[in-house]
Amino acid sequence: MNSRERMDVAMRLGTPDRVPVMCQLALGHYFLHAGLDAIEIWHDSHAFAEALIRLQQRYGFDGILINLPGRDPEWRRAVTRIEAQGDERIIKWKNGWYTAAPPDDNPHVYQADGTRFFPAFDEIDPEALFYVEPHDLSGITHPYSWGFDGEPAAPGPDFFPPWHYDTIRAVVDRVGRDVSVHGEIFSPFAQFMELLDYTAGLMALLDDAGKVTACLDRLADGAIELGCGQARAGAHAVLISSAFAGAGLISREHYATFVLPYERKVIDGIHARHDIPIYTHTCGAIGDRLDLMEATHTQGIDTLDPPPLGTVELADAVRRTKGRMFIKGNLDPVSTMLFGSPDDVRAAARERLRIAAPGGGYILSTACSVSPAAPPENILVLREAAETWGRHDATLA
Repeated sequence: MNSRERMDVAMRLGTPDRVPVMCQLALGHYFLHAGLDAIEIWHDSHAFAEALIRLQQRYGFDGILINLPGRDPEWRRAVTRIEAQGDERIIKWKNGWYTAAPPDDNPHVYQADGTRFFPAFDEIDPEALFYVEPHDLSGITHPYSWGFDGEPAAPGPDFFPPWHYDTIRAVVDRVGRDVSVHGEIFSPFAQFMELLDYTAGLMALLDDAGKVTACLDRLADGAIELGCGQARAGAHAVLISSAFAGAGLISREHYATFVLPYERKVIDGIHARHDIPIYTHTCGAIGDRLDLMEATHTQGIDTLDPPPLGTVELADAVRRTKGRMFIKGNLDPVSTMLFGSPDDVRAAARERLRIAAPGGGYILSTACSVSPAAPPENILVLREAAETWGRHDATLA
């Protein structure tokens, strides 16, 4: 099997020749280790595509997650200058805003007065919403516009510019025959939290639940359109990024009200038009809501953070999901991948494979993202472990 076939079989609950390996790398990891300029990686579709492919090949991953949207190829025209400020570089934009770009973390966009823009809840008209892309060049805007031209994007099929899918197309064209290529969309709840900023978003759940659900319903429409667009561009699977949905932030009851029905709408809406695997990334304490996540109709769960980062014991997750959803993750990205030795990673990977590999439907991965500073030699161990202990044509140790 090649990597694409291996991943597809695992995501569809089959038994591939061996357990696939695919980690989500923090964007800062690409900045530090891809050998390309960090500003170019963040702002340029083809630079990010090159970074994705370089590290997939370096680490032997079976899949690539494209977790930034494609970029306007004319983005440099909006730049007035780039200057160094301590460890960061500052990009000055023609509208007076600026971006602070650290060498190892996501850039952030600021207004001319040094504040980040977030609309107030009472300014939001649910009918005017469609999708919120927090990783756009200009960050959060409302009414939503792409980049710095200020022209609101009309909700509907033409909301996403054609270049929005350029990175997916570039990666698929180069390696998509052999490697599994995944798009990423934000869940309606995650979009809502990013739009208002987290504290204001959580307060809105208490202040006006009816308006919140109206917002989430509209944001689900945009997520469906984006997921279908990614499938048309050649993505082999779609990840729903559903942060802020663990027990550390919201209760099971709030999950059932504000997350479950809208993620189910997104998943069903994409599946009505495209037969591709759709799975969900929710980090943190999710051990108490695996059943609710399954009720969204997701085909897989990503992260499965172990204690102390989360509340998922892998053997319990296998018992509760086997034969119904694939699972991906559970390796501690901090104590094991960041601070551990290659031998620590090897032992942890072997234990995950012992528990979850039999019967298929498992993808070896870190729980949440691989941190920017995680040693590459630790990441390289994962492919070695899958080759050694994850083969289904041999006895799993």
